[in-house]
Amino acid sequence: MTSPYAQDGYRVGFDWGPVGAKVVAGNLVAVVDVLSFTTAVTVAVDQGIDVYPYRWRDETAVAYAKQYNAQLAVGRSEAGPGDISLSPVTIRQARGVERLVLPSPNGSTIAQQLSDSGATVIAVSLRNRAAAATWVNVRCAKKPDLKVVAIAAGERWTDGSLRPAVEDLWGAGGFLSALRVGGLSPEARAAVAAYDAVADELPALLYDCAGGRELTQYGYPDDVAIAAEVDSSQCVPVLRDGKMSAST
Repeated sequence: MTSPYAQDGYRVGFDWGPVGAKVVAGNLVAVVDVLSFTTAVTVAVDQGIDVYPYRWRDETAVAYAKQYNAQLAVGRSEAGPGDISLSPVTIRQARGVERLVLPSPNGSTIAQQLSDSGATVIAVSLRNRAAAATWVNVRCAKKPDLKVVAIAAGERWTDGSLRPAVEDLWGAGGFLSALRVGGLSPEARAAVAAYDAVADELPALLYDCAGGRELTQYGYPDDVAIAAEVDSSQCVPVLRDGKMSAST
């Protein structure tokens, strides 16, 4: 029996987190983690840096970075001069970096989880939501059976449970709203409606949502500013062989 959560029968779907990414399978999956993984990826790829998603920053991450001769991002609060973290500001300031292992418990974890699924995985943020949609539109026109799914990464409460993050809902909805593909599931339509309701008020609302307030409170308002650069990037980072690099 088909799962009622799979959004079967629709060409475009939407769901949340690692579990949603497993349940709502698509040929092409857009991972959305606006504050900050997918925003950081777009900034890196804009600068010609290949990004290797990784789940945790631990000893295995150190070995993984050595394997690819890549720089390993440090924790945001641990970053010193010259270090790179999940903060897009540190990536924008980086010089001489070609490969970056970027651990993240949310967006990066989902991207890595999907790497062996056979799906085409792209990183989407508010910065590149229109460019990503254009790229997907071209592929959907060539392949009528292509199913597109947007996965909002969300955040985590202290007990480890998923905290739906409205900025990821907006990022996914912004991407979906720019698709020229019919057959949106009710969940996808709800995400589009959420974006349309605030599109004229961004970036102000990004600062005022819980995630934006959290980063600002912790001293990273410039990270929110970069995430709020709506449609500023033309890059579409695609996950291939474990790394996210510019689409070709």
